[in-house]
Amino acid sequence: MNVESLLHDRLAPALEAVAGHPVDPVVRSSPHADFQSGAPLALARELGRPPREIAAEVAAKADLSGISDVEVSGPGFLNLTVSDSLLTAALKATALDDRLGVPRTGNPHRIVIDYSGPNVAKEMHVGHLRSTIIGDALARTAEWLGHDVIRVNHLGDWGTPFGMLVEHLTDLGGDAEHSISDLTAFYQAARVKFDGDEDFRTRARLRVVALQSGDPVSRELWRKLVAQSERYFLDVYHRLGVTLGPDDFAGESRYQGDLDGIVAELGEKGLLTESDGALCAFPDGFTGRDGVPLPLIVRKADGGYGYAATDLAALRHRVGLGGQRLLYVVGAPQRIHFAMVFAVARAAGWLPDGVIAEHIGFGSILGADGKMLKTRAGDTVKLAELLDEAVGRASAPEIGIGAIKYADLSGDRRGDYVFDFDRMLAITGNTGPYLQMAHARVRSIFRKAGAEPGPVTIAEPAERALALALLGFEAAVTVAAEQAEPHRLAVYLHDLAQAFSVFYERCPVLRAEPDVRASRLGLADLTARTLHTGMFLLGIEAPDEI
Repeated sequence: MNVESLLHDRLAPALEAVAGHPVDPVVRSSPHADFQSGAPLALARELGRPPREIAAEVAAKADLSGISDVEVSGPGFLNLTVSDSLLTAALKATALDDRLGVPRTGNPHRIVIDYSGPNVAKEMHVGHLRSTIIGDALARTAEWLGHDVIRVNHLGDWGTPFGMLVEHLTDLGGDAEHSISDLTAFYQAARVKFDGDEDFRTRARLRVVALQSGDPVSRELWRKLVAQSERYFLDVYHRLGVTLGPDDFAGESRYQGDLDGIVAELGEKGLLTESDGALCAFPDGFTGRDGVPLPLIVRKADGGYGYAATDLAALRHRVGLGGQRLLYVVGAPQRIHFAMVFAVARAAGWLPDGVIAEHIGFGSILGADGKMLKTRAGDTVKLAELLDEAVGRASAPEIGIGAIKYADLSGDRRGDYVFDFDRMLAITGNTGPYLQMAHARVRSIFRKAGAEPGPVTIAEPAERALALALLGFEAAVTVAAEQAEPHRLAVYLHDLAQAFSVFYERCPVLRAEPDVRASRLGLADLTARTLHTGMFLLGIEAPDEI
């Protein structure tokens, strides 16, 4: 039972009766009551009446019997105190529900989520962390709510650099498994040869032509590079505990056969303009600082294709899969690029009405100096090394990995954050280990109790606060999924853990009388189940013991 939604539904008719039109009650948690609505204040200017007078009329008209007490507060707020009978009934229903009161959606969508997207023949680095973690949390949550989720790992596996890489592999005898066991060293060696050896550079360029023309030998060597890289990526995903698998890889190469058709169709629809030899789309509303329209380069002057053409082909493919909501979990600097891709696709008819494409942007991971996180030598931080250090510091994989993931997910994804092992591994504060410790503490109660949870009754303020926190789970999960904002769920779980901590300090469980103990064990059990489920949706393990 979503108490907040219930209060919303009961206040809405009363507000509409007073205002003469629908009004959002804007019900929110409040330190002054269980919930509060400030809607009467917003109506005051429109109606030309004192807000307290409006609030009193709404309170009189609202059907809140058996649900909540209501009083007018301050300049015109409606303070709402939920009835104990409703709380206990809602908690009973939640306890009996395997899904903790969160129903599967009645309107399932096919959601395509593009996330992670590393490059073949390169090691994953810290720059891949956020897309992978955020995307996986969104996929887990949408799937749990009943949506049909298609995960897409858009690998960088095509383009000019692969001539260099395949030619270097040829020089090494074509043994991909041995040669690229250290992906970074392999790529760097190829780059050094390309920059310093004219003969190799010529061969690499010819190899690009051979590869893109379908030469069997070149394609076979390229496939070895891809396969070995995919094995490495899957190992990282396993360590991270993300749900991307081998069937989710969808490299840029998949769309190469579609690109000529993309250009031809855009040209036929009058959406392309030649500019300095390149074919560009100029979607409405995109201009530079000088007011000049921004181009989306679909085909380059040399006849090659860039990211725009591939992204347009991928989008059209995803719509063809039946995708109704397309999420692109890619860093914030790509915001304009994706907005332009979506605009061109919409103009071309490839993004029909009713299909939503969204760029799920995110900020950067910073070092202590406030700049992009680098090693002391100034190099990019390898993701595997970052995970090794987290696990080593935490002395347990689930704690170290959970700390990294929670630190990423607990803040608004749009913002940057500073990567600080000491802070994220702390067992106090807004951290992953704090949540894991809270879950383990609840589980320890049952190891000592020797009794089962019983029906919940509310007698103490701390019990009431915990009950209200527990009943906020559905709203937290729903908004996290709808807004693609995992921090909404992370913040909720932290607040729930804090509410339980206060409850545990003020309301003895094991030393209480039998009926009270059973009730408090009921609250503890619901807390553990909610923390466990919420952490699962974020991709964080919830150990029973730490």
